Amino acid sequence: MAEPIASYVLTPHARFVMERRGIPESVINQVVAAPEQRIGVRPHRDVLQSRVSFPDGTYLVRVFVDVNCAPVEVVTVYRTSKIEKYWGKQP
Repeated sequence: MAEPIASYVLTPHARFVMERRGIPESVINQVVAAPEQRIGVRPHRDVLQSRVSFPDGTYLVRVFVDVNCAPVEVVTVYRTSKIEKYWGKQP
């Protein structure tokens, strides 16, 4: 398990894409609290990701966070079926 984030806020954009993509806030909480992987994508921006089961299959949920804020900001989130494409790789 990668380093979790204890305290965070959702940006308006993150809330918008969560609703549009059908990703419940409970899934975001799960990934942020216990990510399987944490990858730095650029200075001050990390992606936390975990494989999550949904009714229509298992997906990789990727949560992008700005870590230079207090509390950390979730800036966007998505799920993908292309787990192998992103698993363990630097974007």
